Amino acid sequence: MRTVGDIRGLRAVVQAWKKEGLRVGFVPTMGNLHAGHFSLIELARRYADRVVASVFVNPTQFGPNEDYTRYPRSLAEDSVGLVEHGCDVLFAPTVEVMYPFGPEHALRIHVPDVGDTLEGAHRPGHFDGVATVVAKLFAMVEPDVAVFGQKDCQQLLVVRRLVRELALSLEIVTGPIVREPDGLAMSSRNRYLDAHQRTRAPELHATLQWMHDSFVEGHALHAVEGAALRRLQRAGFEPDYMVVRRAADLGIPAPDERTGLLALGAARLGHTRLIDNLAFD
Repeated sequence: MRTVGDIRGLRAVVQAWKKEGLRVGFVPTMGNLHAGHFSLIELARRYADRVVASVFVNPTQFGPNEDYTRYPRSLAEDSVGLVEHGCDVLFAPTVEVMYPFGPEHALRIHVPDVGDTLEGAHRPGHFDGVATVVAKLFAMVEPDVAVFGQKDCQQLLVVRRLVRELALSLEIVTGPIVREPDGLAMSSRNRYLDAHQRTRAPELHATLQWMHDSFVEGHALHAVEGAALRRLQRAGFEPDYMVVRRAADLGIPAPDERTGLLALGAARLGHTRLIDNLAFD
């Protein structure tokens, strides 16, 4: 595996591949990689001849009181894992490479509607930063296919809208959520949990499953969502939202809608904010 940190070096490699007629896959990450990330590398391999992964902790998607400075960074360990899972190039740019005028002076891309609700409402500006950095990475890598995980399902919808809005010649592929044996969705932020919190963390996924079962049994949507919030609060969480939405656009389902839905949740456990979702179909 080759590691590059500059755009010129990255493009030289990718353009050489494309001259050979090879299909290029791309997996963007913020590093501190785990089995969920590596499953996306393996999935990209099924859709492409060569795979680029990026590791960049993007400052523009963090709010002023969020964990940008303490977000776990483990590039050396990440590199080893990427080699083991068949990555061809690691793109590890600096902030200066990604934002030549500085993050505070960078242009911003706003994806309305799907980017304004749920995470967008609780973390203002978050998806502007996501859309901006993803658009930049797509322009730098010029992939034929990009792979994203389903755990950040709202991010996935934002990216799909971005690709369609900008008419990018690019296929977006979704990888399933990878979970620990007890159901906790794998996340780089899980390492923030202490031992006691880690034993309670799977309750987020369990509550999403309960929401599915209650909804299927015919309980009213508002009742299911309210009860889910209270269930998490009793378990020691501070939930931001526990909702049932349309999977296609995160809209509130009509009373007679029973398919194409998913439950989404975000909650703090101590100082750690966890997100998860569960498709109903």
